Amino acid sequence: MSATKQSAAARSRRRRRTTVVSAITSVMTVGAMLAIGQLEASAAETSPVGYASMNGGTPGGSTSTVVTVTSASALSSAIGSGTSQTVRVSGLISVSGMLSVASNKTIIGVGSGSGITGGGFNLSGVRNVRIRNMVFRNASDDSINVQSNTTNVWIDHNDLASGYDGLIDIKRGSDFVTVSWNRLHNHDKSMLLGHDDGNSSQDLGHLRVTYVHNWFEGTNQRHPRVRFANPVHVLNNYYSNIGSYGVASTMNAGVYVERNYFENVAQPTVTQTGDSDPGNIKILNNYKVNSGTEQVRNSGSVAAIPYSYTPEANSTVKGTVTAGAGTGKI
Repeated sequence: MSATKQSAAARSRRRRRTTVVSAITSVMTVGAMLAIGQLEASAAETSPVGYASMNGGTPGGSTSTVVTVTSASALSSAIGSGTSQTVRVSGLISVSGMLSVASNKTIIGVGSGSGITGGGFNLSGVRNVRIRNMVFRNASDDSINVQSNTTNVWIDHNDLASGYDGLIDIKRGSDFVTVSWNRLHNHDKSMLLGHDDGNSSQDLGHLRVTYVHNWFEGTNQRHPRVRFANPVHVLNNYYSNIGSYGVASTMNAGVYVERNYFENVAQPTVTQTGDSDPGNIKILNNYKVNSGTEQVRNSGSVAAIPYSYTPEANSTVKGTVTAGAGTGKI
């Protein structure tokens, strides 16, 4: 073959290679975009998974009645009114004490820095509440307190830190709650489920909560700390640099700790804390990095999860949660 023909053949081969590489690159780009889209979709559900999807669901307040608030008085009036509505919180509002939240409310922060400081939300004997995309700082008591037979609550994509007592406490017979995609940090007692060892008559058969895709970042204890409830579902959460323990089950509770990611957690699960009697824990496929062994007790007595769900692989939980938890992601 002459030099001229060899050169032409080489150019043809290079063109074919370029076309193939371009096609592969295009496919990879589309695939990456799809993967990103799937991650973003998973981190921004429009309705809750788990327990808050049961018992009639948790649609929240009316989307046709929307009010935007920028002051403590306006916020208190809007979330405490008898109107089914969506309350948009604009800016970080300084409040005092616990603000009462009425039934049929969606409370949602505008952007990534809106929320409240100095106080918290109290949900007592109400139904159908969504709290999303809110910053909670420096609460004088609990940041979010769910109590007195409150049902169907979705606490999602919030950023909570530096409160006085619990960041998210659920107690006194409350039920059908999902706590998802929240970032909790700079705090000691994160989440209590069941407030007292002597409250079995009100709590047994209730306190059903799903904890999924939350990020516990350098917090100390109660992620959650459970009494009586069975089953509680702790699924696909990321625990990083936990001081005391991850999940505690006491007072014969049944907690299913499934496919979480524990990093630098000496005690991922415990079956007794304080003066409470022990509880029961079932574990499945948790991913551990520089972490201790989970405590397990009477796993057969942990009831089956009553809803369908698709768990994420344990090894990918850290990346998914750190990318998707907290405010500014919905």
